[in-house]
Amino acid sequence: MKEGIAFVAYYQKQNIYSFNALIGAIETDDKLKDLSISYIRGKQNLFKELLKIKKKHVKVVLGISFFTTQLWAINNLVNELRKQFSNEILIIAGGPHPTGKPFRTLKMGFDIVVVGEGEKTICDLLQTIKYDEEIHEVKGIAYLNKSGEYIFTGKRNFIDLDFYPPFPIKNTQFGAIEITRGCPYVCYYCQTPYILGTQPRHRSVESICKYIKIMKKENLTDIRFISPNAFSYGSMDGKTINIIKIEELLINVRKIIGNTGKLFFGSFPSEVRPEHVTRETLGLILKYANNDNIIIGAQSGSQRILDLCHRDHSIEDVVNAVELCINMDLKVYVDFIFGLPNESEEDVKLTIKMMDILTKKGARIHTHAFIPLPQTPFAQKKVKPLSKKLKDVINKLNSKGLAFGEWKKQEQLAIKISQYLRETREA
Repeated sequence: MKEGIAFVAYYQKQNIYSFNALIGAIETDDKLKDLSISYIRGKQNLFKELLKIKKKHVKVVLGISFFTTQLWAINNLVNELRKQFSNEILIIAGGPHPTGKPFRTLKMGFDIVVVGEGEKTICDLLQTIKYDEEIHEVKGIAYLNKSGEYIFTGKRNFIDLDFYPPFPIKNTQFGAIEITRGCPYVCYYCQTPYILGTQPRHRSVESICKYIKIMKKENLTDIRFISPNAFSYGSMDGKTINIIKIEELLINVRKIIGNTGKLFFGSFPSEVRPEHVTRETLGLILKYANNDNIIIGAQSGSQRILDLCHRDHSIEDVVNAVELCINMDLKVYVDFIFGLPNESEEDVKLTIKMMDILTKKGARIHTHAFIPLPQTPFAQKKVKPLSKKLKDVINKLNSKGLAFGEWKKQEQLAIKISQYLRETREA
């Protein structure tokens, strides 16, 4: 006899944190206690395991979360899934790209798109599917009705992070803990504020420590955090530094993991804004954390471009931040985005000059090519190839070990994505 409903997460490296949060949320829902949950990595494994799961369950829901950079790979995957399984499985999309382009995502072959934050939405949706109820009552989703009309059920309110775990415990998948959602800066190339809002929401110290204690019981004491700006933790507006709250967090985490545990703050998978790099914030890193590096977002060496991007910090902030890190014996990696909209030859020269200044001070450059993303003010901007001069400079820095990153791959993707976004302005 077949079991009830199964939820399958297509567990890709780029989307692990999204699924950890979603499945953690599902585990809190009493009505979904009998839900079978599977994590599947790799395309071949997905088809093989879906066949087995389909034989055992009455209903199979496949969840796929993806970024715009994964668009073509996911499109091919969905086409193949439809060829093999037709409508025997329900395929749901979520994440940054589906949220930014829900209609086009549905046209790829998805049955339903979760728009925006997914914790509450996925629970309500899975309940609806389980009990054969009408999906139009589930807020935060998009779908095509029987007439092929696009339906969006309305935006959900943002969640309280403390209400949901950062990762699943029963269906165990530990990982980095999200401590802040939302960003007040509204940089014109970034999707974060458009999806997660401009008012920062922080997970409480108590909640964070609760899950670190669970990890400690499993002998997992390498602790990392997810935040759009680690040094904004505890700040009401996300712009002023709440040094007391940051220290409270770090003290309490250190107490739990002890001296043998490792605590990383302001390094991968988060970064910090340059104007938030101060003697006080770096002092906390040196006192409580184990990372020997800080990741700073600079993005350009031209103040004009920074202002056009709505970055809300100065070139001087970047230089000061790098000098402080080096003087306090911390390595510093500085993010730059090449090919930003409206960049002139003079702007490129200023960026090259800035990279030279920073690397001479001891920084390494983390290289990125501008990629237009849905919902952002720069979504419709044309992508221009990087100049030979800039490429030569980046390659030279790479050869000296002063730069790293995937800007070449991103540059090629950006051209395709730009064409896609400029051709598909609807929904």
